[in-house]
Amino acid sequence: MSTRKTRTPPASTPERRAPRARAAAAAPPAAIPPPADDPLRDPALYLNRELSQLDFNFRVLAQAEDATIPLLERLRFLCISCTNLDEFFEIRAATVRHAQDFEVPLAPDGLSPATVLRRIHERTAELVAAQYACWNEILRPALADAGIRVLARETWNTRQRRWLRAYFREEILPVLSPLGLDPAHPFPKILNKSLNLVVVLKGRDAFGRSGHLAIVRAPRSLPRIIRLPERVSGGEHDFVFLSAMLSEFVEDLFPGMAVRGAYQFRVTRNSELIVDEDEVENLALALRDELVGRGYLRAMRLEIAADCPEPIVRDLLRNFDLPDNAVYRINGPVNLNRVIQVYNEADRPELKFPPFQPRPLAGSDALFERIAARDVLLHHPFDAFTPVLELLKQAAADPGVLAIKQTLYRTGRDSPIVEHLVQAARNGKDVTVVVELRARFDEEANLGLADRLQDAGVQVVYGVVGYKTHAKMLLVVRREGRRLRRYVHMGTGNYHSGTARAYTDLSLMTADPDIGGDVHQIFQQISGLAPAIRLKRLLQSPFTLHAGVLERIEREAQLAAAGRPARIIAKMNALNEPQVVRALYAASQAGVQIDLVVRGACTLRPGVPGVSDNIRVRSIVGRFLEHTRIYWFGNDGTPETWCASADWLERNLLRRVETCFPILDPAIAARVRSEALETYLADNTNAWELQADGRYVQLSPAEGAAPHSAQSALLAEICG
Repeated sequence: MSTRKTRTPPASTPERRAPRARAAAAAPPAAIPPPADDPLRDPALYLNRELSQLDFNFRVLAQAEDATIPLLERLRFLCISCTNLDEFFEIRAATVRHAQDFEVPLAPDGLSPATVLRRIHERTAELVAAQYACWNEILRPALADAGIRVLARETWNTRQRRWLRAYFREEILPVLSPLGLDPAHPFPKILNKSLNLVVVLKGRDAFGRSGHLAIVRAPRSLPRIIRLPERVSGGEHDFVFLSAMLSEFVEDLFPGMAVRGAYQFRVTRNSELIVDEDEVENLALALRDELVGRGYLRAMRLEIAADCPEPIVRDLLRNFDLPDNAVYRINGPVNLNRVIQVYNEADRPELKFPPFQPRPLAGSDALFERIAARDVLLHHPFDAFTPVLELLKQAAADPGVLAIKQTLYRTGRDSPIVEHLVQAARNGKDVTVVVELRARFDEEANLGLADRLQDAGVQVVYGVVGYKTHAKMLLVVRREGRRLRRYVHMGTGNYHSGTARAYTDLSLMTADPDIGGDVHQIFQQISGLAPAIRLKRLLQSPFTLHAGVLERIEREAQLAAAGRPARIIAKMNALNEPQVVRALYAASQAGVQIDLVVRGACTLRPGVPGVSDNIRVRSIVGRFLEHTRIYWFGNDGTPETWCASADWLERNLLRRVETCFPILDPAIAARVRSEALETYLADNTNAWELQADGRYVQLSPAEGAAPHSAQSALLAEICG
């Protein structure tokens, strides 16, 4: 059992604690009346997807404020919240701006894009203030007390300053190219999320030109955090921000002139690549062209030093074509997320989460025999990801394996997956890989791995025009005696060894002939332009998954209406598809008990009287990023358990190639429900409960109840 957590905030920050512990209420728009024919379309029943996604970062930031979490991990959570906010403006806010420009139809919540943008900026201002308060007032002092100092300019002693100036002149100044602003030098292009200084100058340069303003851009080649030698600083873990060094020694760039002020700034730009796939002959070439200009797309946000004079701020806003509310005055470094380098470099294991060893899979030295005997479920990161790599490695070397087919969305650099695929092709296997070039922020990496695979003789397919291939599938065709047998791996997460230790995901390895046949047909469909297919076991977007989810929700509603037990439990990253939301509302009205574990954005309002009384929504934020997608339906005593690559989002259900696979083995299905659903519904430590008004309230153990963290319990149970 759990109850709502009541925190006692520190006396110095009472005014900030309440808004940090809950998300903003999304007030229903009164101007749009509910359609008379369908009250479940009432905009008041829907939260805004962008605002809901933005508020997820308050829950991440709460981890940074939690004194029970190891100190360096708290720093990491702060950085995650900052990086998430960058991506939010690059993608989600940019999408809203696009909707405003092109008069895209309103979302189910009925809010106009202009209203959403205004609320985004208002809510972001609260988040940014909370982030910097956490850094300046909580984490930076606590790190200093622990012997990890990020030194401010005013604290540098003579020896530190001397070393930093020498470092600046030897390592930084030679790669800087300051630009004075005058008619011959217009405002330069500013790269997305780059560190820059606007400098106010007085005097005349060598050509007699009067100094006014100059721009100093910090190239990406420069480290954003500089570590001081212990012999110089006196501390083993002492660091300085590059922005502080630039501000302190900027006068070295302008000899003979006086620097009256230097103010760091950073602009965040739209980063969504748009390629008209119907109009291009070669998607890879088109994406390469688009990547060249990605860093200079439309500006979405300006961050600038808090003490920057207002006229300069107005000039920058005008230059970047931004409204007044898109500027955020920063009390600290504008690129705060770069302090993650301190986490990476500080060798202080006692200030981090204890290391864990994922559980190995018994019999992984002979995986084909192991899978042929019985389906295998892996629950990452608690179960090792190595069996997935081992399956591919064994397939590459096995003389009986004839063909390998795989989808790749995100793999990471120097991926062993790619090495095994290359080796398989060299060993004479027929290898086909579907590389999704449009995986956001991984486009360049995926272009590179596609080139490498093709050079090794792998047949590379770039998916389907107009539909991202987001499915996670591996198919191995193996000759066993006189027959061919298909072995399949399917997962809820990417084929990425790094994220497999940081994200929770489920993997299924099976030799079920129907699943193998379905996966084979989907690969044929993607690579061979095959017609619509009828699958025996799997559900697939954009064809049957959406309808399949609706059908199963409606079946539970019919069971409840008939007085039978009815239950739905689903876990995912986000939920916004309006037909699914309406189906869940209708099921709740029929009496179905519905529990949703939704990590990020959720547009459904739980607990609305007469509509969603029977729906509960919680978000789990902990050590690992919750990434599993599981749909569980009671089905009148014969439960169905499904795992998927898809969230219940419009894009996943209707505009992507996704797969949803059943867990057929009853023992494995019971394990999925226990490990990946029930333990999360019992969490009273890392769980946040969504309220009908859009706020999230963190739960805590009820009086007399023991604290329960799902992730900690799984670490103890599975990893020992």
